[in-house]
Amino acid sequence: MPSVVGLLEQRELTARRRVDALREEADRIQAELVAAEREWNEWVIARSRVGEVLSPGDVAGPDAPEEPSDRGEPPALPASSQAAKPKSVVPVWRAGLAWSALSADYQRIVEALADRGRLGQGPLTCQEMAGCFGLDPVPAKIEALRSKAKRLTARGWLVESAPGRFTLAKAVAGPGGAS
Repeated sequence: MPSVVGLLEQRELTARRRVDALREEADRIQAELVAAEREWNEWVIARSRVGEVLSPGDVAGPDAPEEPSDRGEPPALPASSQAAKPKSVVPVWRAGLAWSALSADYQRIVEALADRGRLGQGPLTCQEMAGCFGLDPVPAKIEALRSKAKRLTARGWLVESAPGRFTLAKAVAGPGGAS
């Protein structure tokens, strides 16, 4: 008959192997996630650049010759072509800027408020947003949403009509904003 200590050691070894296997799998998934986010960022940048090329607001026109720099410096890139880090940079709203310029988390907030506006409902609190998104209404989740909503407000996408109550800015909700 095996000893109790021997059985415990055997189970501990089995558990340790399982933990090691799960850690290896987690590392593999993390590496895939990083690669997928990198690819996604490249597509976002490509879409942004195509949007710049195809935008009707091009003053010089597509046939206008480019002016070379006399100082030998590379031409300055427009602000919208600079790559934004996901979930960190919210562009300042301007006419014609599509919601797709925002990361997915920010798009969810803007879309939820746009839906409320279309339905004629009032502003949303961050706790109500958490419920709309299926998040647990715990302080950490609510504060994360509040931080994002405040950032959107500071950049002109949202309006804080009353403390903690957010609506879509009128200019964003108008034509061209609902992209």
